[in-house]
Amino acid sequence: MENSVKTNLSALNDRQHEAVVSEDKRLLVLAGAGSGKTKTLLQKLIYLIEEKGVSPSSILAITFTKNATNEMIDRLIISADHTGDYEKLLFDKKISKPERDRERYLQQKKYKWIDGLTVKTFHSFCYSILRNYGVNEFDNKFRIIGDEKKVEEDELSKHVAPETVFEVIHKLLIEQCEDTDYLLQLKRYILDYIIDKIHLKKADPKLLPKDGKYFTTLDGTKVRSKSEQFIADWFYRHSIKYEYEPLLNVKDFSFHPDFYIPDANLYIEHISDKSFSTKDKEEQFQKGNLLLVKTFDSMTRDSALFNHTLDKIVKNRLPSNYHKTILLNFKEEFHGYQEDVKDFVLQIMRITDMIKVENIDINLVLEHACKDQHERVRHFYELAIPIVKKYIHYCTDKSYLDFNDLISRSTSLFQNHEDIATKYRNKYEYILVDEFQDVNNLQVELIKLLLTDKTQLFCVGDDWQSIYGFRGSNVSYIVEFENHFTNARTIKLNLNYRSTQSIVGASNEVIKNNKFKVDKDVQASKKSEHKIVVYSGNSEQENIQFCLDKVRELLEDGISNDDILFLYRRNKMYSPYFYRFKNEGIRVQGKTIHASKGLEAKVVFIIGLTEGSGGFPDIWLEDRIFQVIKKANHDLLMEEERRLFYVAITRAKDKLFLITEKGNESSFLKEIPEAFTVRTTLPIKAVVDKVITCDSCFSQLEKLWVVCPYCGQKVKEDRDKNNKQR
Repeated sequence: MENSVKTNLSALNDRQHEAVVSEDKRLLVLAGAGSGKTKTLLQKLIYLIEEKGVSPSSILAITFTKNATNEMIDRLIISADHTGDYEKLLFDKKISKPERDRERYLQQKKYKWIDGLTVKTFHSFCYSILRNYGVNEFDNKFRIIGDEKKVEEDELSKHVAPETVFEVIHKLLIEQCEDTDYLLQLKRYILDYIIDKIHLKKADPKLLPKDGKYFTTLDGTKVRSKSEQFIADWFYRHSIKYEYEPLLNVKDFSFHPDFYIPDANLYIEHISDKSFSTKDKEEQFQKGNLLLVKTFDSMTRDSALFNHTLDKIVKNRLPSNYHKTILLNFKEEFHGYQEDVKDFVLQIMRITDMIKVENIDINLVLEHACKDQHERVRHFYELAIPIVKKYIHYCTDKSYLDFNDLISRSTSLFQNHEDIATKYRNKYEYILVDEFQDVNNLQVELIKLLLTDKTQLFCVGDDWQSIYGFRGSNVSYIVEFENHFTNARTIKLNLNYRSTQSIVGASNEVIKNNKFKVDKDVQASKKSEHKIVVYSGNSEQENIQFCLDKVRELLEDGISNDDILFLYRRNKMYSPYFYRFKNEGIRVQGKTIHASKGLEAKVVFIIGLTEGSGGFPDIWLEDRIFQVIKKANHDLLMEEERRLFYVAITRAKDKLFLITEKGNESSFLKEIPEAFTVRTTLPIKAVVDKVITCDSCFSQLEKLWVVCPYCGQKVKEDRDKNNKQR
């Protein structure tokens, strides 16, 4: 055993070795792309058991995904299996995933030192805490509620709620709509801001319809102003039939009064600053002895006053037995608007998730939102927060926990029950965290609660690959590690074993443009004559054809399909490539860059490297609604886009192709020095024709003429000298 350990350690470079044998209580291994960070973490784990004699049961290794957990266990089994049979099984494509999972389970049980380890995702770890010891904090017979009715983690999948988060929130929204006032406010919000998008139309007059009617009333009528919408909605709520802008000809001319209420035989003209004079119209009403009442925009500033005014104007003129109540129901009111209701529910789900990750008091969120300068934002939270509260209460009542709850409830358990916290602190003397750049506030709080002065915390990650800010991860925990954990130390792994010097050099130069980072001098161990190819087509079709030709070349050269990877910022970028390749009988691996993290390929194509909307960088400043909970910073979003580009570049081992469009190249391409690239394109066809002229009389000549027919001068053979452009 001792000899095998020494052999293992001898395979490490100096920095990796230093990290593995370090006795530091708070250590961050800051690992550049392709620098062997997972290998280092696994070697640390093996070193602790074999060299230091640490009991496996006192080691906790935390990952972010079930796949990462499986990969870690697989590598440990491979290190223990001297026959090599397990490794062959893993790469045998004939073996199904369930068969591999079964074999992993059996092998794990076979090697007691592997089985004794706790290798879990954050969620799986917290699940086991709450199942075993969470009875004082929550019902330990809880079920997991998520976006799907199944979860990928084996342990968690046994206890999944029969309904999804969406189904619960949608159900609670329908229940809340039994309150007529809430239902009508929700309908008003959806009509204004999800369907009509009046906030955008106000900002950009080009979006306005030609007839000027872009406000939708509760009964679907299009009107010209917010105050007219208010009047029409008041009629709807009180079951008063009305006509909007009916055609009227009393005597001298035709015109359209704003509203007519048949049951009261009453016309209403609503006057605003933009209204034309109503003098001529009023004369027509007098001639016809018709009842006209005027309302004014200034009245709408006080909704209570306006309600009272309408009540006095209209209701007193209706028959005494007139129906004054309205029975509304969700299904009828949102008939034809179900997709828009779905959008609203998804927004509620998003803010619920954000509130939990940021660990903010719900009432404080509402308080902030009510002070927002925009009516749309204020109205959204007035409608959403009651549903968020109902959802949290519903989940508690039904003994449901979502993925954020697993962590926050475990944290709360440790904070409120010292005996249980002490049990876990004493149990785990060594805590190893993979992909530390992806941690969020809840996860770091949990880690801190597990630490004592004796605990060794060993974190591995790369701040340059932090790309999950949109999910709530906070890059500052890795960039400012030594501020978050006292007496901490950082070791940088800066030797890239994956990529060639051109790829590593280019990625270094790109990431230098980020300010919020830890500086690393990453070097390539691989040397190659290949430079990065930047191809600028004149159109998307040219780009597809170039990629198709290159893939064929690569396949002919013996590169397998699995060694070629296409990456893109958004899924829609790849669709035209996918269908063209499919038609040509080529099968090319395509993934979003987010989905490619942790992967590598001999040859990588990054497509869609254009500037502006639909390109890359694709800075998505989210809706102001979400800014209430967490402010977005354009510069930091740009830095995350650049880290995403860095991740994409560093997936390539040998060859990298960057695909852009001539005249619309991504700004990221300008950050790669020419020394690392070969730039290629199809020439633009000349827009001017070459014209041959006579040297003597300067008359225009045809190509095959030997003598000028106008002056008799012999045409020189070297006609290029005589060519002039039109």
